[in-house]
Amino acid sequence: MAVAASTTSTAADAKGTARAIVLVHGGFVDGSGWEGVYTILKKDGYDVAIVQNPTTSLAADVAAAKMVIDAQTKPVILVGHSYGGVVITEAGTNAKVDGLVYITAFAPDAGESVSKLIANPPPGAPVPPILPPQNGFLLLDRAKFAASFAADVRPDLAAFMADAQVPWGLEALNGAITTPAWKSKPSWYLVATDDKMIPVDAQRFMAKRAGATVVDQAGSHAVYVSHPEAVARLIETAASR
Repeated sequence: MAVAASTTSTAADAKGTARAIVLVHGGFVDGSGWEGVYTILKKDGYDVAIVQNPTTSLAADVAAAKMVIDAQTKPVILVGHSYGGVVITEAGTNAKVDGLVYITAFAPDAGESVSKLIANPPPGAPVPPILPPQNGFLLLDRAKFAASFAADVRPDLAAFMADAQVPWGLEALNGAITTPAWKSKPSWYLVATDDKMIPVDAQRFMAKRAGATVVDQAGSHAVYVSHPEAVARLIETAASR
């Protein structure tokens, strides 16, 4: 029995399934967008958990992520999309986290927030169609959602995502990082080269600053929905290193 257990453990280590995957969504959406990535990772034998951010404040979202991380029985590869990158940057200092994967995500340094990172866009950079705040929350213009957020997503699904938006709290937008996890944990970054929410140059700057291993993928900001295979492949690379 001891030999069989050892063999199983070795096989799991070789495949990467000795690590669990925790997926963190960004603003304006919820965790259901990870379904395609989740399905691939589960089929490949990984333990996968999805954080449902309240998106009311960075502190609340970090607390939600840490609750899921702490529930895992294996070292964790923590994955964040968009604003989810801020969450994993703060929550990723947890001792259980073994690596970070940014999917066209913000990767702030100490003292930075999303609001600070997007404050001075360069000339010609795409401007997200964020509506004026209402009661402390933000939404995207539904009529412009598909073109800006999900241009390569199936039209009916993009329309559903626009109509099913989750209000994004100003306290989350303004939440600043204390200790960036990427300074002490290995990281990977998927650059979505057709992103109209986070400029490609900004993605590359943050990835380089974090010392991340970078992969380019043609796709919109919702690349995790439109190209789940590419996203899952990068996550598995991090998990099986």
